[in-house]
Amino acid sequence: MADSAQAQELVYLVTGGCGFLGEHVVRMLLQQEPRLRELRIFDLHLGPWLEELKTGPVQVTAIQGDVTQAHEVAAAVAGAHVVIHTAGLVDVFGRASPETIHAVNVQGTKNVIEACVQTGTQFLVYTSSMEVVGPNIKGHPFYRGNEDTPYEAVHRHPYPRSKALAEQLVLEANGRKVRGGLPLVTCALRPTGIYGEGHQIMRDLYQQGLRLGGRLFRAIPASVEHGRVYGHVHPFPLAGNVAWMHVLVARELQERAALMGGQVYFCYDKSPYKSYEDFNMEFLGPCGLRLVGTRPLLPYWLLMLLAFLNALLQWLLRPLLLYAPLLNPYTLAMANTTFTVSTDKAQRHFGYEPLFSWEESRTRTVRWMQTMDSSAQ
Repeated sequence: MADSAQAQELVYLVTGGCGFLGEHVVRMLLQQEPRLRELRIFDLHLGPWLEELKTGPVQVTAIQGDVTQAHEVAAAVAGAHVVIHTAGLVDVFGRASPETIHAVNVQGTKNVIEACVQTGTQFLVYTSSMEVVGPNIKGHPFYRGNEDTPYEAVHRHPYPRSKALAEQLVLEANGRKVRGGLPLVTCALRPTGIYGEGHQIMRDLYQQGLRLGGRLFRAIPASVEHGRVYGHVHPFPLAGNVAWMHVLVARELQERAALMGGQVYFCYDKSPYKSYEDFNMEFLGPCGLRLVGTRPLLPYWLLMLLAFLNALLQWLLRPLLLYAPLLNPYTLAMANTTFTVSTDKAQRHFGYEPLFSWEESRTRTVRWMQTMDSSAQ
């Protein structure tokens, strides 16, 4: 399959292609995959920006569909050489029901795998998450870990549990015979926290800081470190290091199936390890905001109490209304637990190097923040 795919022009399918990451993968494929003949974009909600892509040399096919509907997935997959499965429901705040999260993330992934098997599509790349591993709710730190580092993954929250199940399905499907008798080749990527231009949380923090007179108050100890990865470039001449790793994996998977099949890779670049707040200040600081305090404003026990009260309120109110606060036991554990990863396996297996250095990523993000600053005045 790899040789025949090489000899002909390729058909790629990106599920969730109009989502946060999917759009960037789509644009990166158009930039970085010269063998591309047709690019199919499958999503429940199609964006108007797709029209601008249809004027280029690559055939861009927009397909409105739902990953929970097996027949719609199968129709989209038929005839594709490579599927990049980014479609998923990201919800750590409880906005969606556990049943909905499972239907999209687990059943949707089952549908994609079965569609590949039924139609003869041989290569599948899955967007997983670092949260498949952790941080766990026990607060165990993960220092500069890799894909083989022992760690107790404890999944009680519906979102990480669903991503862990879906990733397991993808990896276990490696080697299954697809229509025509060839083996299915799969792998999964685990992005860390994404930052960059257009990032909604960064925009919200900036506006919050303005409302508080240019100040943000520390809520997380500075000693807690997290890994972050540059995700987007505005106005999208390329699409950041996360999308680049997806495209590189999809390309190399066809040439290095024996090495990469059934493997999982952390998706990170060389951005510095810092707490969420101190990392965000790399961009908010040049825009005039300052982080107040060397210690968290509220003690951890009080934050934990508030988090559990929020969870209780959410459970009590669910039959009546949607209550989805930012602070809950899961998000508190995420923010207060060190979780940093390395990407040496990605470099060894398929030559991954970030397209954008930390310095360039920071400069671009600061420039975007300053543009937003001037437009707000």
